[in-house]
Amino acid sequence: MTLDDPVIEGSGSFYPFSKGQLPPEPPLGNMEYKLKLIPVNETRRQHLSTQLKWRLKEGFGEAIYEIGVRDDGKVVGISEEDMRISLTTIDNMAKSIGAEILLTREFLHNGKHVAEVVLRRLPDNTDEFVDFRIALLGNVDSGKSTILGVLSSGELDNGRGKARLNLFRHPHEIQTGRTSSVSREILGFSIDGQVVNYRVSDTSEEILQQSFKLITFTDLAGHHKYIRTTISGLMASKPDFVMLVVSALVGCNQSTVEHLSLAAALRLPVFAVITKTDCCDLARIPKVIGDLTALTQSTDLPSDLAAVVQTEDECLSAAYHMACGAMMPIFTVSNVTGQNLNLLTRFLSMLPCTVATKARELSLREPAEFQIDKCYRLDGVGKVVSGILTR
Repeated sequence: MTLDDPVIEGSGSFYPFSKGQLPPEPPLGNMEYKLKLIPVNETRRQHLSTQLKWRLKEGFGEAIYEIGVRDDGKVVGISEEDMRISLTTIDNMAKSIGAEILLTREFLHNGKHVAEVVLRRLPDNTDEFVDFRIALLGNVDSGKSTILGVLSSGELDNGRGKARLNLFRHPHEIQTGRTSSVSREILGFSIDGQVVNYRVSDTSEEILQQSFKLITFTDLAGHHKYIRTTISGLMASKPDFVMLVVSALVGCNQSTVEHLSLAAALRLPVFAVITKTDCCDLARIPKVIGDLTALTQSTDLPSDLAAVVQTEDECLSAAYHMACGAMMPIFTVSNVTGQNLNLLTRFLSMLPCTVATKARELSLREPAEFQIDKCYRLDGVGKVVSGILTR
């Protein structure tokens, strides 16, 4: 998209600046706000390039720039000429440090130009990977296990729950089709953003070796009588994000409210996935979306802005704005027909590092520390120690 064809405010496309205010610029992380980028001398150019290096390092090779936005998050906008110079400047900055521009989206806000630019620089050591954790919440029979089975296997469901069978751990789960325990599954992405799952790899070890980004999903119970198990699993997994799954057939209910409230209490970024869109009337889907949007405004989420993601370009922008608490993206998918699953996987591949992710990655590079509380011996087993892994 170029300045000759900017997105007009309120035109129906996902518009991250609709409220005229973003969260204040974070001092850490990979998001940078700039009112405009007009280097007046070589010293200023070097400073801007160094700043870009820092943001890329914070994002493990990825960064996003919001142009036309003040440091306090106020969307101001700039003239067309200033925007042209700013985009030229950021392109030169990227080239000077070996980075590339993945996406440039431009908008008109109150007659002024604003833009967001996504940049990436491949890491020097491609053997390292970034590990994200996502918890799946949602009402019973919403399709959490099914969509996780589809993502991890790369095979569509047959409409009778085939995709979820590998995730169940107990016989009664297979018989009822309902999760009562906490199960985990992984999904990887290569350095060029391609999906790495059991369709292209035979074992979890191979997925790990081939992935630049690795997502660990925690599938939590949806039935209300297992709410204690759900809360325990949510707290223990320490997720970076929450994936709220809602069935288009059932819509939002009390469990949806409870799960959103849990995520809000833990200050976790949330994105929603509406499943079973192939099983209902098309007129019902907007109603479910409207109910979800209303719930974001009634719960204590970081932002009450919810928007449906409809294109791959919007996936990139939505991932960054969701991670900083500015919005809740919504996806409408079918695990049987595969509708919009490409948008969901694209979104997952572009998830940025949060503060928790970065802290966890840095801690993995430090020596482990285990505090021993007890030491005893068992016949036939040998010496056993128990304690707490503090680092």
